[in-house]
Amino acid sequence: MGRVVFDVAARFDVLEIVEYYEKVDGPQLADRFTLELEKSIDRIAARPKSFVEIRSGIRRANLDRFPHHVLFQIVENETIRILTVKHDKRHPDLGLKR
Repeated sequence: MGRVVFDVAARFDVLEIVEYYEKVDGPQLADRFTLELEKSIDRIAARPKSFVEIRSGIRRANLDRFPHHVLFQIVENETIRILTVKHDKRHPDLGLKR
């Protein structure tokens, strides 16, 4: 299993999403999102090359129950770098220049 590191901006992405879900439906929905994201990160860490490469070196993993996805890179020593976590309707290039 690869080591996973979050870009600082990706951490803010997650905080923004969690705060949104807490505001619209309370902490239970935010907790469900967090658990779903953790499962997705575990899948990425276990098999990073199984996810589609959307741009040179950048891969996408969709969350199962939420309309969000994770963009990541495989960097030296099989470290996985999370670039962004965003809603599926956000601009496709958002977070790619991190």
